[in-house]
Amino acid sequence: MDDNYTSRAEKILRRIEALAAISEDAQGVTRTFGTPAFLQGSALVKSWMDAAGLSTHIDSIGNVRGRLVSRQAGAKIFVMASHIDTVVNAGKYDGPLGVLMGLDLLEQLVQHAVELPFHVELIAFSDEEGVRYHTTYLGSKVVAGSFDQNLLTKTDAHGIPLSQAITTMGGNVQTLAADAIAADQWLGYFETHIEQGPVLWENRIPVALVTAIAGQQRVELTWHGMAGHAGTVPMDMRQDALAGAAEFVLAAEQFGVANKNELVATIGKLDVRNSASNVIAGEVVCSLDLRSADAARLATAYEELREKAQAIAQKRQLTLDWNLIQYTAPVSCAAEMNTLLAQAIGEAGHDVVQLVSGAGHDAVPISAVSPATMLFIRCFKGISHNPLENVEVADVAAAVQVSERFLQLLFSHYQHSLSN
Repeated sequence: MDDNYTSRAEKILRRIEALAAISEDAQGVTRTFGTPAFLQGSALVKSWMDAAGLSTHIDSIGNVRGRLVSRQAGAKIFVMASHIDTVVNAGKYDGPLGVLMGLDLLEQLVQHAVELPFHVELIAFSDEEGVRYHTTYLGSKVVAGSFDQNLLTKTDAHGIPLSQAITTMGGNVQTLAADAIAADQWLGYFETHIEQGPVLWENRIPVALVTAIAGQQRVELTWHGMAGHAGTVPMDMRQDALAGAAEFVLAAEQFGVANKNELVATIGKLDVRNSASNVIAGEVVCSLDLRSADAARLATAYEELREKAQAIAQKRQLTLDWNLIQYTAPVSCAAEMNTLLAQAIGEAGHDVVQLVSGAGHDAVPISAVSPATMLFIRCFKGISHNPLENVEVADVAAAVQVSERFLQLLFSHYQHSLSN
């Protein structure tokens, strides 16, 4: 690997460490939307953008935005982006790596005084993870013009509505629509991200081309039984909500294993209401996260699991509330941009590995208004949303080289199309 790319990768990782030092807790990395730690991290990222010579601002949803302006008349906008919010007790790289790689690319454009055929904007999205308000993609939905105004009344665990959080951050709920990039102004979207899976790690491949992003359906299930004394209610006369939920946990796992080539199914949250060791559970809430790159299979799997849950509830004399929290359709990355990105990967000397992302990304809402493409970077054992999350310098350097070549190809391709 060229020493230049290695030194640039090392600089990116030093910035990762500086950003990771800003957290809501001292033991790990936690920066959730709108918190003091989040605002401090945003200010640091903006200062780096300012130092690079970008035209910067923080919009009303808290996205940090920096732009290099083209002198081309009627220039469109090419966006490079990822997010800087985190889950609780997160790793350092999920999101910020893509932002800081984008910053490195723009610094190079400035240093070499590259004549831009279109505007290039770098965005550090404010809320992709959706931890605080259980709403993913707040930042990117504002930029895409698809923000749901009804979310402004949604409250966090402390009863603070989203509208108040935006105001506290210095934003204005009245100007959210104005922060969108109009659909006819988009030229394209590029996001780099750790893979969050083990394929690249196991095969010692530094980067991969993302062909699609799996669709998601998130459900909240509430199991209602009858609370009772653990010592006095006979086993065959119980309406145990926890036993019903537990049976569904295993049923969902078995369903996922049986259909492992098409989908994944996860129960990641279980809340036993008014729990005690000597009380039969009367109410239990659990989650269901269902994902597939095939929209039709996602829909049928959703109904199959719903039927399984209802059958379990009926058998155990429970009642079940099934509440769909989120639906996101599968997204295919843009063929033309993927062709250029695949060319860049090959020219950098790597095999062109194609992957479907099981995780959601800001590319999902952006793809509704712009051609989008993504590059995955190898990460340690595929671990993500975990303090063990890590990357190697050589893999980041390879991703920098590929991304830079992709931009060069995009510039040439766009200039050629203009001349024709």
